[in-house]
Amino acid sequence: MDLDRLTPQPLPSAPAAKARWRLALLPWLLFLCAAASAVWLAWQIWRPTSIGDPLATSLVAFEKQDRLTVFSAELAPVVASDDSRLFGLVTSRQVAVIPTRVDYAIDLGKVGRDRMRWDAASRTLTVRLPALEVTRPNLDEARAQYLREGVWITRAAQDKLTRDNTKLAERLAVEQAANPVLLGLARTAAKDAIRQNLAIPLQVAGFGNVKLLVSIDGETAKP
Repeated sequence: MDLDRLTPQPLPSAPAAKARWRLALLPWLLFLCAAASAVWLAWQIWRPTSIGDPLATSLVAFEKQDRLTVFSAELAPVVASDDSRLFGLVTSRQVAVIPTRVDYAIDLGKVGRDRMRWDAASRTLTVRLPALEVTRPNLDEARAQYLREGVWITRAAQDKLTRDNTKLAERLAVEQAANPVLLGLARTAAKDAIRQNLAIPLQVAGFGNVKLLVSIDGETAKP
């Protein structure tokens, strides 16, 4: 029998046991430090940020648009002009139908903070737009239809009749563009366009679904 195996072995000293305990605990400490670092880094990258000022976000969206055409009307003014030459012995007349387009626009450069109001409680943005601007009529004389009357119409008389009818058609188109029905359609289109132009930037900026109230100078604010 091996007497050495039966001899009791001495117990490890207290300092040695403490060193072994620290050595076993070291991997767990390193793991916890690495996990904490990863959490901190993820927070720095994906932490929620302030969504800022809704008015500033809206003004940036307006700056990108500047002048916004919101509605176009196709008109067909019917005008007539007369010409007399040789002391009234030679007369002629021209009737013209000239297709014309008129655009209605909003100058967004005139919209500042004074025209906007944000209600955080109801998440409502109120915008007051400047009055609609009607552009100069665009006459499509290439598609114009002419009816001329006269025994003898000289080239000079024809040119004068055409110039006169062009001026009359432009003037009449301006009057027709001011029709309340067309203005109403243009205002509705303007409000819809502004709502669409603001809704997406505000959502991207983190404001979610915002209620937009848009009005135009000269009318009562309506949703």
